Amino acid sequence: MAEALATAMNPKTVGLIVAKQMTAADLMGPAEVFSRAKFGRTDQPEGREPCCYRVIAIGIDRASCVTECGIVIRPHVDLEHAPPLDTVFVCTGDGSDGEKLSRKLVKWLKQRAPNTRRVAAVGRGIYPVAKTGLLDGRKVAAHWRLANDVALRFPNVAVDPKALFTKDGLFYSCAGGASAIDLSLSLIEEDFGRQIALNVARELVVHVQRSGEQEQYSEALQFQVQSCDRFANISTWILCNLNEDLSVETLAHKACMSPRNFSRLFKAAFGKAPADFVAAVRIAEARRRLEAPRNSIESIANSVGFRSADAFSRAFEREVGCRPSTYRSLLRLNAKEDLTKHQSKVPQSWLACA
Repeated sequence: MAEALATAMNPKTVGLIVAKQMTAADLMGPAEVFSRAKFGRTDQPEGREPCCYRVIAIGIDRASCVTECGIVIRPHVDLEHAPPLDTVFVCTGDGSDGEKLSRKLVKWLKQRAPNTRRVAAVGRGIYPVAKTGLLDGRKVAAHWRLANDVALRFPNVAVDPKALFTKDGLFYSCAGGASAIDLSLSLIEEDFGRQIALNVARELVVHVQRSGEQEQYSEALQFQVQSCDRFANISTWILCNLNEDLSVETLAHKACMSPRNFSRLFKAAFGKAPADFVAAVRIAEARRRLEAPRNSIESIANSVGFRSADAFSRAFEREVGCRPSTYRSLLRLNAKEDLTKHQSKVPQSWLACA
């Protein structure tokens, strides 16, 4: 409570690095998420709750930036006049501003990183952050279009072309676009807890707060991309009704087909039976929900459509290779080991908030 009140009086400062020809979504997603994170207090009029963060746009120079879609961004300050920052989001870095400005940004990142609590690369922002050498030996997420190029240019960086976002020590990275929202929500949860993060997700009408381990090209998205008209809305309906009856008969009725014909066409189109697809989606969502320690295994089982915790555990083990309780224990163990490993290597000034 004391920490929350202190932050309300002095919000954490998030700096978003901008430049011309950047992707507007890489900037506006984090900007909206952090600016809407607030402490709910009953003694405050609606819309005047204390903010968790102060968000500023930082230009490499003082010039306005025209994004790829034509929106003009006017930075609050340039690199030279940027204030102390708690978190830096690098939202640009394809070299469109020229080599001179690129070198300027890389130099600034090297100088600022030791006194910044965390640095995040969004989409093409992975390039200037990787150029600093700070990501050598670390795992990063990269947009699937950029992954091969990033891996070739920075061989000392471990590139994951599938993850939505990653965390390695004090450095974060994401694929860009909608994944920048997912990353921002996860940072809010780190700072102020799950409830405030979920409040922001609800405010922005986000369907689900995704974890970094989820794939950029998800199974549900693959289904939608490949589906014909009669299957077009089935995957979305499944995701929204995981705790409902998702039998072949129910799905066939939604598609206005007979169960036999539905099963035959579904498997011919996607190489997977409807029941297998439903099971995979249920387990994928269960893995995400297991990350929240307050969710009991029994409640998770019920929420994704299993009649009992035992049936859920057996299905989970078939899909993942271990029981849900073991999976959750491994998540906690890995988190503790990661924190201990990096805290032992990092100066204390890195761990202090700006």
